[in-house]
Amino acid sequence: MIVVGAGIVGLACAWWLQCRGHQVLLLDPALAGDLPGDRDPGGEWRSGSRAALGLLMADSFHRDRGRAWDLRQRSLELWSRWRHELAQRGHPIPYRPGVLLLAADGAEQERLAALGEHKRALGLPLEPWDRRRLEPLLPTLPQPCLAGLHSGRDGQLDPASALAALAADGRQRGLALQRDAAVALQPERGGWRVELAGGGAERAAWVVLAAGTAASTLLKGVSGLEPGRWTLEPVLGQALELELAAPLPSEWPGTVVWRGVNLVPRPDLKGGRRLWLGATLEPGGTADPDQLSELRDLGGAAPEWLRGAQVVRHWQGLRPRPLGRPAPLLEQPAPGLLLAAGHYRNGVLLAPASAAWVAERIEAGPLGA
Repeated sequence: MIVVGAGIVGLACAWWLQCRGHQVLLLDPALAGDLPGDRDPGGEWRSGSRAALGLLMADSFHRDRGRAWDLRQRSLELWSRWRHELAQRGHPIPYRPGVLLLAADGAEQERLAALGEHKRALGLPLEPWDRRRLEPLLPTLPQPCLAGLHSGRDGQLDPASALAALAADGRQRGLALQRDAAVALQPERGGWRVELAGGGAERAAWVVLAAGTAASTLLKGVSGLEPGRWTLEPVLGQALELELAAPLPSEWPGTVVWRGVNLVPRPDLKGGRRLWLGATLEPGGTADPDQLSELRDLGGAAPEWLRGAQVVRHWQGLRPRPLGRPAPLLEQPAPGLLLAAGHYRNGVLLAPASAAWVAERIEAGPLGA
């Protein structure tokens, strides 16, 4: 079978299928040797997965039922298993547990309080942090900061390490990687023909499209499918890596989220003096310098230590969002053809559950019965 797209979702699908005994070919023009590479290694643009910050926010999701909730819960459990298995096979993925959501105003404080109370009634470990609990951290937190909600099972993993681990272990299991772009799909008796930009074609009984906006472009060229049903639009995310004058306090509870901006400590880099700062900011594919400036200063709320940090890197990437439909698109457009794309801001989080869905459809048969 063929998986198109070597972002985190495509790699997760290919790796999981290979683990389950299927022979898989992974196609992506950005593959560099055995590992997924940047779309533009010489610039500041990256693929969506390599531009991600790696947050796993499942328990703190605002819902507690439905497909989106089920996917998050399944992925959180699978990531725990996958990280353990990959580490045992020599491919550890750095992980930092805990996400602290901060309330910057009264309405947000009420929302977080209600969310925490509701989730605790379901048996989930979401802990309210009042001002007294936050007191030791207040000099390092954005202001205003009225209260917080800490989710102990949520966390953050390193996306580049996850990509490398899945690719390396996949190769050890027999996964084939090919640096080429799929440009067209043609149904053939018993499967699909995937035409390649470099010339020639590959054939397989199953094709999994996990290539972001390119997936919707490929589907447009397949005759007989509903036009526009799988349209994906780009949304831009920007991020900075900062070097701090001193490490953050040891009490810092993993990732901090303030007004939609993620502050992600990197204790593994430069003696704990590195921090990722990022958010999904704007529609389209053109970065706005003013938006980056707002991000850098947290809209004027950055504490002094953050304002004085040195910018080490700036990068940006596109998150494909389904047009007029909920993310992600996990569908079977035709027999033997699966779509796993449009994860928007949750590709890293939802990769395992998406891979499990793909494997279940394939193992159910061509019609996904």
